[in-house]
Amino acid sequence: MVSSNTNAIEGYLCLLMLKKFLLFTVLLTYVGVKAQTALPPKVYTLNSRKTALPVTIDGILDEDIWKAVEPAKDFYMVFPYDSSYAKTKTEVYTSYDENNLYFAAVCYDEFPDKPYVVTSLKRDYSGVTDFFGIYIDPFSDGTNGFEFGVNPLGVQREGLISFGSSWSFDWDNKWYSEVKRYADRWVVEIAIPFKTLRFKQGTQNWKVNFGRVDLKRNEKSTWKPVPRNFAMRSLAFTGDLIFSEPLDVTGNKLAIIPYLTGSVSKDRIENTPVKWGGNTGIDAKVAITSSLNLDLTLNPDFSQVEVDEQVTNLSRFELFFPEKRQFFIENSDLFSRFGFTQIRPFFSRRIGVGRDPYTGQFKQNTIYGGARLSGRINKNWRIGAMTMQTARDNSINLPGANYSVAAIQRQVFSRSNIAAIFVNQQLMDDSTVTFRFDPNNYNRIVGLDYNLASKDNKWDGKFFYHQSLQPNKPKDAYSHASYLGYYTPTFNFMWNHEFVGENYRAQVGFVPRRNYWRIEPAIGFNIFPKQNKYVNNYEFNLYTSLYKDRYFNKTLDLFNQFTFNTFFQNTSSISITIDRSYLYLFSPFDPTNTGGQELPQGTSYTYYKGGAEYQSDTRKKLTYRAGVSYGQYFNGQIYSAGGNIGYRFQPYGTVSVSTDYFRIALPKPYSTADILLIGPRFDLSFTKTMFLTAFFQYNNQIQNFNSNIRFQWRFRPVSDLFIVYGDNYFSDNLQVKNRALVVKLTYWINV
Repeated sequence: MVSSNTNAIEGYLCLLMLKKFLLFTVLLTYVGVKAQTALPPKVYTLNSRKTALPVTIDGILDEDIWKAVEPAKDFYMVFPYDSSYAKTKTEVYTSYDENNLYFAAVCYDEFPDKPYVVTSLKRDYSGVTDFFGIYIDPFSDGTNGFEFGVNPLGVQREGLISFGSSWSFDWDNKWYSEVKRYADRWVVEIAIPFKTLRFKQGTQNWKVNFGRVDLKRNEKSTWKPVPRNFAMRSLAFTGDLIFSEPLDVTGNKLAIIPYLTGSVSKDRIENTPVKWGGNTGIDAKVAITSSLNLDLTLNPDFSQVEVDEQVTNLSRFELFFPEKRQFFIENSDLFSRFGFTQIRPFFSRRIGVGRDPYTGQFKQNTIYGGARLSGRINKNWRIGAMTMQTARDNSINLPGANYSVAAIQRQVFSRSNIAAIFVNQQLMDDSTVTFRFDPNNYNRIVGLDYNLASKDNKWDGKFFYHQSLQPNKPKDAYSHASYLGYYTPTFNFMWNHEFVGENYRAQVGFVPRRNYWRIEPAIGFNIFPKQNKYVNNYEFNLYTSLYKDRYFNKTLDLFNQFTFNTFFQNTSSISITIDRSYLYLFSPFDPTNTGGQELPQGTSYTYYKGGAEYQSDTRKKLTYRAGVSYGQYFNGQIYSAGGNIGYRFQPYGTVSVSTDYFRIALPKPYSTADILLIGPRFDLSFTKTMFLTAFFQYNNQIQNFNSNIRFQWRFRPVSDLFIVYGDNYFSDNLQVKNRALVVKLTYWINV
C-alpha cells in the first residue's frame, strides 16, 4: 500500500515531469520544424477528358482516350524514405463519361522473377500486399473521401476515408476493374459509377491522389508527396483532378437490397427444442441528391457479420468492440466520432445488441426498422439523422427502445469543423406491453465538438462539451475534454485533458468510467539514420496518463511508460517498454477478473513492469509476432507471453494462430490465475468471389470456447450468399452451450 506522503511525492513528481515535458516540447518542436523534408515545388494537376466512346474494362488500354490524355507520373517515395522520387515507376490516366469515372494505371515491375505479395483473393484485403490505390476527395475538404484499391491479381477493396486519414473497408458499393499482367508491368483499368460516389452536381474540380505499394522493392510511393509519418491515404496531401466539363449526374436514383434467411439453432443450457426460423427484410438506398443519401431498412438482419475477436480483460472497465454492421457504416463518422474513444455520446453497437449472460459475448436482437439521412448540403455543411426501433429480447432482459440521433457539421478554415449532436434513447415497452411510451424513461445527450486539422496535417485536435439530459436533472451530468497534437517525421507531442461528471449518462454511448479528471501528455522523437542498410528509424516515446478525483485532490490512476522501438528496412521491428503504474481502488476488485476474492476498497498499489516484442518481416509467407513482459501487479506479480504466427498460402489465403497467456500470482487469500486466450483463424479464398473464414476462440477467463465459420459467395457485385455456423462451449469441459446455422441471400437491384 502507498501512504498519503507517497501520494504527495507522486503529485510533486508529476508536476515536475509536466514542466520538463513542456520545456522539452518547445525545444523539440523547433528541431522538428527545422528537420522537415523539403518537398519538390511542383503543381499536381491531372486533367480528366470526357469521352463519348465506350470504355471496355478489360485491362487492355486500346481505347483512343488513353492515348489522348496525359498521365500522372513521377511518383514520390513515402517508404523507406520520403526525400526522393520513387524507383518503381507508375503512370495513371483518367477519363469520364455521363455515368462513370475511369482510371487506368500502368504499374511497372523491374523484378519479374519475384512473385507479388498478395495475401488472398478475398475482397477488401488488408495487411501487407502489393496494390495500386486511388484516394478521392470530391468536396476538396481534406477530411472525407473514398479509397479504391486493386492488387496485381485483380482483387478489389473500397473504403471510406474520414477525419483526413481514418478508414473503414466495411463499406461496400459497386465498381468495376480488370487487371492484365505482363513481363515488365501490370495494368489495371477501373470504372467507378458516379452514383457510387457522393459529390456536388455541377462541380468541375476534385482532389485526388494515387498510391503504389511495391513489396518486391519494399517501396511505397504516391503521386502527390506524403511525408512518411502519415498514411498514403491522407487527404491533406492531394492534387487537383480537373474535369473538362462540369459533372451532370445521371443513373439510378434508387437501389433495393432484399435479403432472405433460414436458420436452425439449439440452446443446450435452457434445453429448449431445436428452433427453426426464417426471415426476410429489405434495405433501400435513395439518392436525394448527388451528395445526400437516404438509407432505409426494414427488419434488418446481421447474421453474416463476423464474430468479435475477444481480448483478455484485466481492467475494471468495459471493453470497446467496433461496429461491423453494414447499415451503420456509411457516413458513420458523422455520428460515431463525437467525443473521445472512452467518452462516446453515441455508439451504434448499443442499437440491437445486448450482452449474452451465458457466453459473455454480444448478441443481436431484433431491429424492426430504421432510416438514416446523411451526406452534404454543400462543401461546408454535412448533416445526419437516424432513427431505429428495436424489439424486446426477454432472453437477455433487453427492453425495446427507439434510438434517434441527429448531427450537423460545419467546416471552418482549411480542414477543421464544428459539429453538434443530439442523441435520444426512449424505452418503448415493459415486460408485458410492447410500444408502451413512458415520457420519463429516456436518456438524451446534447453536445458540441470542435475538430482541428491544420492544412499541412501537422496539427490536429478536438475540444468538446457534452451534456446528458435525464428525468431527475442531476448535477454533474456533463463531460468536456481537449486534445492537441503536433506531428512531424522526427517529432510529435500530444496533450489531452478529460472530465466526466458523476451523473453523466450516455446510454447509447460508450463511457465506461465517470466522475474523474484525466491529464494525458505524450512526446515522441524519431531518428532516421541516413542510408542505413538495416535500420529505417529509431523511435522514443514518453507517455503519461493521470486520473484524479472530481475535486482533483486524490490520484486514482497514474500510468507512465517509456517505449523504444527499432523499425528495420525489411519491415520487421523490435519494441521495448518500461511501465510504472499506480492504482487506487474506489471499489473492491479482483485483478484476475475470474471471480476470485477481491482486494478491498480504498487500498492503493504501485508497481513496475517491463516488456519486449518482436515483429518479423511482414512480407514473408511465414510471419510471426512474439512478446513477453514481467513485473509487479497490485500486491503480487504478473507474467505475460503472447503473439501471432501465420502462414500465407499465396494467393489462396492464410492460416494463423494468436495467443495471449497471463500468469497472475497474488498472495493468499487472493487469486492466482493462469489466463489463456487462443484464436486459430483460417482465411481461404477459392476464387475472387468465393471465400471461407473459420475463426475459433478459447478463452478460459470467461469460460467459453466458440467457433464461427462463414462461407461467402459473391455471385454478383454486392450480391451474396452466406452460410454461417457458430457455436459456444464451456472451456473447461467443452460442454455445448448453443449452436446455430444460418443461410442468408442478399441481392442488389438498381431501379
